[in-house]
Amino acid sequence: MSSHDEVLRVEGVRKCFPGVVALDSVDFDLRRGEVHALLGENGAGKSTLIKVLAGAHRPDAGRLVVDGREVRPENTRDSEQLGIATIHQEFTLVPELTVAENIFLGRQPRRFGLIDRARMENAAAGLLARVGLAVSPRARVGGLGVARLQMVEIAKALSLDARVLVMDEPTAVLTAGEVDTLFALVRRLRAEGVGIVFITHHLEEIAALADRVTVMRDGRTVGQAPASAPEDELVRLMVGRDIEQQYPREAAVPGETLLAVRSLSRAGAFDDVTFEVRAGEVVGLAGLVGAGRTEVARAVFGADPYDAGEVAVAGRPLRGGDVVAALRAGLGLVPEDRKGQGLMLDASVQDNLSLVALRSATRGGLVDTAASREAAGRVARQLGVRMSGPDQPVRTLSGGNQQKVVIGKWLMADVRVLVLDEPTRGVDVGAKVEIYRLVNELTAAGHAVLMISSDLPEVLGMSDRVLVMAQGRITGELAGDEATQDAVMALALATGPPGPGGTAGDGPGAVGGRDSGGAGDGDTDSDKEQHRDQ
Repeated sequence: MSSHDEVLRVEGVRKCFPGVVALDSVDFDLRRGEVHALLGENGAGKSTLIKVLAGAHRPDAGRLVVDGREVRPENTRDSEQLGIATIHQEFTLVPELTVAENIFLGRQPRRFGLIDRARMENAAAGLLARVGLAVSPRARVGGLGVARLQMVEIAKALSLDARVLVMDEPTAVLTAGEVDTLFALVRRLRAEGVGIVFITHHLEEIAALADRVTVMRDGRTVGQAPASAPEDELVRLMVGRDIEQQYPREAAVPGETLLAVRSLSRAGAFDDVTFEVRAGEVVGLAGLVGAGRTEVARAVFGADPYDAGEVAVAGRPLRGGDVVAALRAGLGLVPEDRKGQGLMLDASVQDNLSLVALRSATRGGLVDTAASREAAGRVARQLGVRMSGPDQPVRTLSGGNQQKVVIGKWLMADVRVLVLDEPTRGVDVGAKVEIYRLVNELTAAGHAVLMISSDLPEVLGMSDRVLVMAQGRITGELAGDEATQDAVMALALATGPPGPGGTAGDGPGAVGGRDSGGAGDGDTDSDKEQHRDQ
């Protein structure tokens, strides 16, 4: 393509925060009608670069060139007027307002000084049709699901006549069907000449959608490749080394039963769920969207009540709906929604890591701060948390490092059974392998792990046994060579109770792919975020 096809160019951009270089001589370009993937580990600098493009950060050095003209956006409004629209992982929509009001928020058409609602809603209807979203412009945004919210964000971007669309982890909480719908829309926008910066941790999405890939590491652009480049080449560029084994499961000899769930039921959520997890074992829990996996995990941990059944840790029954009893028994939960349920975002890394172990660190009613700080530092080093120090607010860490902190607090508490719900969602390849190795360390030390994941290769690669749920029931169990993608999906689509050999009668169903249910997030760095993670 010629230079006339270039809609955006970043030249030698540098961005520093006190004591830290967040971006260092970053180069990037985008052409009209192109999907350019931006790839990198959590904390590589992607989110800081996005904020520079969006006008939220001003670069300390370097140039931004839009349509051949150097620009210096002072704020997000400036960037929008230049035709650059950004769809962040955390939506900027107002739940109480209608779809039309959100699309034109702050830019409502007026007639005689009053908002022209008819004109606004007609314009919104045209934009919704363009993105293929069949909802009323008058619908309240608060009643829409995640996939529809994302389409509204895209419609809002198109209302700005965006020539550059930046999409930050847009598939993180979408099902496979919703991802297909999004990809179809992205391809239509590409055909219309929109240049799209697409940020993802899912390497398979690059081959399916992108034209080119730029890789970032430690605040720098380290390479560019065609979208057809082998995954191992992209991983090597991302992490600076070869990752020989993506799922380094080291099976241990199973010991005593540490977690036993018997006939657990809650009306409308799950029914007659029975399974066990033994010491030294990783048991995977797979299923489609709405299968009930997260609901079961929360009930087992005591976060939600259940109507019938029993949960026991090391042979001792737990009182239902009692998180404190679960903690005392040595049961831990890494929740699907790490921000909403797993972290105190405004507290420090040390305070988050020490939270569960606070009881054991208390002497005579006082917290042994020095011992707690030492233990938190040791766990942070073990997990490779990239931070400026233990006092850094956890909110300012990248998504992958936040996830390490969520897991780390259970290491400090020395739990016997750890339930991991979507442990690697929004986490880069290198951090995933670190989490998998941690799982190996836990099971080698005699702990038990229940892993819930919508990433089917992850479930198969890291589990000693796989349980499959469908419509709130366990429809089968697979071990060893039995656990294949086809076998798991057959059970995930089952509708009846398990039959002989742990299988169930097949029935109709729609493959959902990635699970949802709670909020998920990915590489989510805030205003002065991943510069401290470099």
